[in-house]
Amino acid sequence: MLVIEGAYVATLDPARREFVGHVVVDGNKIVAVSPGAAPGYDDAQVIDGSGCLVTPGFVNTHQHLYQWVTRGLAVDDTLFGWLQTLYPVWSRITEESVYVAAQAALAQLALTGCTTAADHHYVFPHGAGDLLAAEITAAAEVGLRFHPTRGSMDRGQKDGGLPPDSVVEDRDDILAATSSAIDRWHDPSFDSMLRIAVAPCSPFSVSGELMRESAVLARSKGVRLHTHLAETTDETAWCLETHGCTPLEYAADLGWTGSDVWFAHGIHFDDAEIKALGTTRTGIAHCPSSNARLGAGIARTADLRAAGAPVGLGVDGAASNEAGSLVEELRNALLLARARNGPQSLTVRDTLEMATLGGAHLLGRSDEIGSLEPGKLADLALWNLNTLQHAGIPDPIAALVLSTPPPLALLLVNGRPVVEQDTVLTLDQHTLAHQVATTQAALA
Repeated sequence: MLVIEGAYVATLDPARREFVGHVVVDGNKIVAVSPGAAPGYDDAQVIDGSGCLVTPGFVNTHQHLYQWVTRGLAVDDTLFGWLQTLYPVWSRITEESVYVAAQAALAQLALTGCTTAADHHYVFPHGAGDLLAAEITAAAEVGLRFHPTRGSMDRGQKDGGLPPDSVVEDRDDILAATSSAIDRWHDPSFDSMLRIAVAPCSPFSVSGELMRESAVLARSKGVRLHTHLAETTDETAWCLETHGCTPLEYAADLGWTGSDVWFAHGIHFDDAEIKALGTTRTGIAHCPSSNARLGAGIARTADLRAAGAPVGLGVDGAASNEAGSLVEELRNALLLARARNGPQSLTVRDTLEMATLGGAHLLGRSDEIGSLEPGKLADLALWNLNTLQHAGIPDPIAALVLSTPPPLALLLVNGRPVVEQDTVLTLDQHTLAHQVATTQAALA
């Protein structure tokens, strides 16, 4: 049993209670969250949380882990130019490089408060090995709760798409591999550490037939659906020219809206589309740093949330967000929302909610994670605010969101310590850094 005592606790429970108090963990579950001192427990490990903030663990709803070993390229390009530069590099990824990249990206997520990570892997070069298994192994070793998606592309350059033909797959092969991945890996149990989703890449790299059949497959297997959508004005123009409709209209016609669907980015929606997303409870993975890095635009997060569309946060691929820091996405989401819609469009607590409960909702796990409540899984972060950068800020949530990222004193995932005092406990960071540099040099 573990007791965190004397910390400021942001529960994110239905009443949104906040107080100085304690959190008690027994095994992989939270058993008590209350103001004041904790009762005595025999043989409990007690952690002094004085001056610290306890939050639910953050949920990363969109990333491309393999890109960690292709950072720093095409840093001044638009999305399409960036993709054209990176696709030839990505065509050379292997099982080994994906394993190294996933370890590094997931370790960085852990160091920045993330306890559950979704990954969108859609590049499967011929003969590259079992890439999905490589990142699943890496996630298990790092110790994060993992939601990999089996992505896909079947529209290469010969069919008018962006990706090289060497990284696209046959539609029947994709559907068979996706079905096999679900059967092999997906664990729907309450405290699952591993769940699979179905995730064709994007409208301009995937055929309509694959999108439609992937939705049918996902629903027949009882798993969720994910894809990129409405990320750039170029995508909107392409959809209008190619399909005579907007990206969302195209996706909806293919069966890609509903409470089991979440889109990455979702920047370029009009008022009617935002209303439709709210009505259907279709989710959005907001990736503010990547969107700004690529100059793609600013998602209308306040409007989406007001309409009833679930919104979570994501770091996106490390090749379009070299930091890969989930805690920094809270600040960037807040600043960009206010830059677009004014100073009261999003609060510091709104952004914390997106990083926790919002992400849990997108992944279908709001009954298990995303808040600190008895009976929920013990996924939590303890932030040290006893620092020069944070001392004197009276609101701990404001200190977390608006100041520099605070030191991470403890990260629990499923009740297990993964980070202590800004150090990942499950791997050697120095060795991994050398492996990343070596792998990136070989790919480049």
